[in-house]
Amino acid sequence: MAKAKSQFVCANCGAVASRWQGRCDACGEWNTLQEEGPALPAATAAGRGVVVSLHALSGKTESPPRLESGIAELDRVTGGGFVPASALLVGGDPGIGKSTLLLQSAAALAACGRRVVYVSGEEAVDQVRLRAERLGVASAPVELAAETHVEDILATLKAGPRVDIVIVDSVQTMWTDLAESAPGTVTQVRLAAQNLIRFAKATGAVVILVGHVTKDGQIAGPRVVEHMVDAVLYFEGDAGHRFRLLRAVKNRFGPAAEIGVFEMTGDGLKEVANPSDLFIGEREAHNPGTAIFAGMEGTRPLLVEVQALVSASGLATPRRAVVGWDPSRLAMLLAVLEARCGLAFGPFDVYLNVAGGLRLAEPAADLAVAAALISSRLGVASPPETIYFGEVSLSGTIRAVPQAAARLKEAEKLGFRKAFLPAAGSDDAKTGLALDKIASLTDMVAAFAARAEAIAG
Repeated sequence: MAKAKSQFVCANCGAVASRWQGRCDACGEWNTLQEEGPALPAATAAGRGVVVSLHALSGKTESPPRLESGIAELDRVTGGGFVPASALLVGGDPGIGKSTLLLQSAAALAACGRRVVYVSGEEAVDQVRLRAERLGVASAPVELAAETHVEDILATLKAGPRVDIVIVDSVQTMWTDLAESAPGTVTQVRLAAQNLIRFAKATGAVVILVGHVTKDGQIAGPRVVEHMVDAVLYFEGDAGHRFRLLRAVKNRFGPAAEIGVFEMTGDGLKEVANPSDLFIGEREAHNPGTAIFAGMEGTRPLLVEVQALVSASGLATPRRAVVGWDPSRLAMLLAVLEARCGLAFGPFDVYLNVAGGLRLAEPAADLAVAAALISSRLGVASPPETIYFGEVSLSGTIRAVPQAAARLKEAEKLGFRKAFLPAAGSDDAKTGLALDKIASLTDMVAAFAARAEAIAG
């Protein structure tokens, strides 16, 4: 009998190659091919296929039912609650609080009469019980299991009453008889996830898979697993901060890019009802180099403090240090300020930080970052109770950004009185704030210069 040959599977995209090579032909990534034994052939059904029904594109549609977790921030990110017969993938750094969040949500769902099964592949049952006691949810009727064999898990779930929620922590520890490779390899992760997702679709249960992340912050394993599930959630945070963000990067049943904000305490994760007040509550409004950005995270307006420090450098190559923003975008903004506004930053060290451990990816933060840089460079504080938002182009023009009304409404609710915003696209903004509409970055530099002269005089 011929010996089965090994195959090489890309850890990034799941492509299969017959021999090892440094670069994957499918996705172009380097050093991602891993040697694995071939997957065992599954039994194929004999006979012809079944004719499926076809439907018209038009017709009455209904919103899918939801299972509310009892945690408002989690329900916001999922689009209103978990959808039956769906699969979710939750990723995050080790120790960030993934297991804590899911155990708290499992307890809340079980307290509402749902049957919840928590399967741990990394911890023993006693360890999960100790965490539940620390969180104060040990009395919740959550069923626990410590198992990594997928076939045994599925047999257990099918043997008892109908399951509403299944939490698997984590999918990288699962293994199936359909593959000969070790747990955590590409083939095992893909087949284990496929079997669990098939169970969710067949029984109507909600399957939540916990995934490890790589050094780059991406969920480990083949990217095809993210395409298989209905929603992908990232639990983000910094060990040095008590705040945690749950971000939806994919959601078939709700808006993507939605975030939920939590605070890590000794009793577990607590919801943050007003994230804007939290991120700007300790701001130093009278010091140069700070500006308040009115941003949008999904459908939620969020006010964040942007801090900048511009100081004379004694180095041949001045430093550029960025925390919470794109370093390339900072370099572009500094070039625009020098070329279009005549404000030199070449001989200065520039440090930029987004307060609270939040990471900004919205282009609308350009104007707030520019305001913080100009404020620090000229040594004059930003006008009190003022917010900024707008995108800066290479010509120095301030471009319009979406959802200006929601940003202004959030700022007005928190007691702000003035806003710097793009002149274009803000004519229909109805607010009680004083609006300073600027067309180019030079207008804002002139405003800060005039404020510096008024203070000096």
